[in-house]
Parts: sequence; structure tokens; C-alpha cells
Amino acid sequence: MTATTIEITTINHFINGTETPGDGTRTQPVYNPATGTVSGELRLANRADLDATVAAARKAADSWRDISLAKRTAVLFKFRELVAAHVDDLAELVTAEHGKVLSDAKGEIGRGLEVVEFACGIPTLLKGDYSDQVSTGIDVFSFREPLGVVAGITPFNFPVMVPLWMAPMAIATGNAFILKPSERDPSASMLLAKLWKQAGLPDGVFQVLHGDKETVDGLLTHPDVDGISFVGSTPIARYVHETATKHGKRVQALGGAKNHAIIMPDADLDNAADHLAAAAFGSAGERCMAISVAVAVGEAADLLVNKVEERALAVKVNNGTAPDAEMGPVITPASKDRIVRIVTEAEAAGAAMVVDGRDLVVPGHEEGFWVGPTVLDHVKTEMTAYTEEIFGPVLVVVRVEDLDAGIKLINSNPYGNGTAIFTSSGAHARKFQRSVTVGMIGINVPLPVPVAYHSFGGWKASLFGDKHIYGPEGVSFYTRGKVVTSRWPEPTHASGASYNFPSN
Repeated sequence: MTATTIEITTINHFINGTETPGDGTRTQPVYNPATGTVSGELRLANRADLDATVAAARKAADSWRDISLAKRTAVLFKFRELVAAHVDDLAELVTAEHGKVLSDAKGEIGRGLEVVEFACGIPTLLKGDYSDQVSTGIDVFSFREPLGVVAGITPFNFPVMVPLWMAPMAIATGNAFILKPSERDPSASMLLAKLWKQAGLPDGVFQVLHGDKETVDGLLTHPDVDGISFVGSTPIARYVHETATKHGKRVQALGGAKNHAIIMPDADLDNAADHLAAAAFGSAGERCMAISVAVAVGEAADLLVNKVEERALAVKVNNGTAPDAEMGPVITPASKDRIVRIVTEAEAAGAAMVVDGRDLVVPGHEEGFWVGPTVLDHVKTEMTAYTEEIFGPVLVVVRVEDLDAGIKLINSNPYGNGTAIFTSSGAHARKFQRSVTVGMIGINVPLPVPVAYHSFGGWKASLFGDKHIYGPEGVSFYTRGKVVTSRWPEPTHASGASYNFPSN
């Protein structure tokens, strides 16, 4: 039998308008999680590559900021059309390197496009304020200017959507943007770079620099980088925020999550179970907005667990390219091992194993990184399955007596990214939304990701920095304000200066 030859693609950087291997000699393999095989070799940047990228960004930023809003908007509209025309191409790259099913990959691209469309309205979003005759002959007006060079450090779980949460807002507001994507699924970022260039974006305004911690640290400390946007785990978000702010940069660093959904006895339990399963197992649970804790209130618990069990057992797990696939693999063997360890520890500590996905094997893909949908009941808050962000297809069920106990549970958790309640009571919903210390809330909605004209971001250990991502706060983050007090006296009235502080 002849061994199958697998073509391994070299994945380069995109610096100053050109795809280039750079000067760095280190590489890292990129895997197809469904097959376990190496599909690509990623070039990792060295310091010379970093300096060249930042220098190109600085030069580009100095000219791009002076480009008219009309011309910036024209590029954004063109980019939007190009991304929409290449949804299938982008989705195939995401599925091949991340593992999520094609329909889910297309969904993340669609949500990213919403932010591009919002950024197309930048002339309105950047309008300043004007106050006439605030004092005799004096007017005051304000406007916003770009920061300069900003970098986005993005996670593996949304290799298209999260870069599109950042780059269009940064570019529309007049900045040059450097993308440092995850090393695990970097190819989609290269296609985005080519689409930006095709849209007419000047060289150096959008660049892609691949790397590991060495590159991240270089961006966090480089004197010519003015701002950092980050999405990832809480420990790294804290490190990014502390390091970059210490070096004088503006930082938004979005961290991890432990998202709870309260299910009240008055809820439509079939509807709740449908949405819990989708929110827990979609994208193999590798979402910062996944529901990982079902808080079952009172008599809702037993029936809810039965319904979720039925749905978990029915999830079609397969290669993301399979037409009927609903869930793919997790991203790496290390992720699989960690998920299995946490589930095993919970079972040993007394949690009830309702659905066990630890030993799942997908025929024909035995070497893939598979974990099936998993449901644990009677989980206690001291268990690792509750305290840690699992980032896998695991739903833990915590039982409480009433709504107040559920709210207390959520507010005691160190994370504050997203949460939800399933109920038919407006009073319960209103009490919940006003009481929880969480940034994004769903009422009978399991994944409360805000639309593009609001902003995305959590509270507590889920956010470091004071600005959420995209939407109005995205405009504010990538710009800084100027206020001008102006006086144009007539020549015959130019005197009259006073040593006192002027007031009228």
C-alpha cells in the first residue's frame, strides 16, 4: 500500500503589502484537528521582522490618517464586498485549521461583516461637537484623531470574526493595524490581508505578523506601537494589560469566561434545552460566550437534565466538512487532554455523569482531536469543572433553590462576560438583568453577543482596560479627542488680554 502524500503549505507573513517569509528561521506546524495531520508550516517572526512591520505601519499611519473620510469609506465598502464574495474560501480555511463545521465558520464571518458594515459609517461616527459663542467672540469645538499604530492579538477560536471586530474599526478611524493571529489557525488572516489590498488599502495599513510569545512581547513593548487589542484567556489578558500599559500604550484586553444560564421552572424547557445544547456544544464549546454552566432552579432541574441529555446524545460530531456535521473536534491534543482531565476529576469528586464524551471516536478520523458532548449534573462550586474555564463541549449543571440563589452564584464567580436567563416571567427577567454583575445578558437568548452598533465586553476578570470592543466604544478606543478653543478678534479689538482667568 502506498502512503498518502499530504501537501504541507508554508504560511508566510504579510508585511507592507507583500506576502513574505521574513527573516525569522523558526517555524511551527499547523494541524487539521479533524485528522490530526500537519497541514501547514507557519513562519515565526524574529525581531527584525517585527521592527520592519512596525516601521511600515508607522509610515503608513502618517499618510493614512490624512486620507479623506470619503476615500476611507470607499475602501471599507469594497473590502466588505470582497469578504462577502469570499465567505466560502474563508470558511474552508477556518474549518481546515480550527475544526468547526462549515456552517459555523460562515456564521462567524457573517458576524464579522456586521462590524465592517458599521465601520462603513465612520463619517457619522467621527462627527465632533461645536459650541458657538461660549464666551464673547470665542467658540469651542472637539474632534477625534487616530492613535497611530495599533496591534490586534487574536485567539484561535474565531480566526476571522475577532480580527474583523478590530481591524475595520482601527482602519476606518485612521490607524495602521498589525494583526498577530493565533499560531493554530493563521491562514484565514492571510486571505483577509489580500482582500484589504485588493480593496485599495495602501500598503502598510493592514499587516499580518505571525509569531509566538516573542512577537507578542515585542508588540507590547515596542515604542512605536500606540495601542493593543487582545482577546484570549484571562491570565494572558492580565499580562497583556499590565505589560502594555507599563509601556505607555492604550489597551483593551478581553479575557476568559464562565457563562451561566439560569433556567426557571416557568421557562419553556424544550426551548431552553435546545438553546443550552447549541450554546454549550456549538464550535465544540470553544467560545468565550459559550454557556458552560446551567443553573437549574428548583423543580426545573430533573426535567431539564433529561431534555439536555437527549439533545447531547443527538449531536452529530464529525469532520466539519461533512454535510450533516453539527460539531467538530477541539483544537489540539493538549486541549482534549485537559478537558478529559477536568471531567474525570469532577466525576471522581461526586458529579453525576449524564453524558460522557471522553472516549468519542469518529470513524475514518481516529487520529483527530475528538471530545463528544458531555453533561455533568450535581456539580459543586469547589470542583475544577466549575472553577475553571473548560473551553470544550462540557455543560455542567448546578442546582439552586431559587432565583436569588442563582444570582448570588453568578455574582460570586470571578468572571463577568456573559450570562442568560430562561423564563416566561418579565419580573424574573428584570430582576435578573438589574442584579447580575455581568457585562452581556441574554433574556431567553443563550449567546448574547451584541450587534455591531453596540459594543462587546464583559466585567470583572473578563475585561482589562476600560473600553469594550467594536461599536461606539471601539471608535473611542482607536481615537483620542482634541478640544479647540478658538477666537478670531477683529483687528481693532485684538487687545484686552487679562491676567485673570477668563470667564466671559
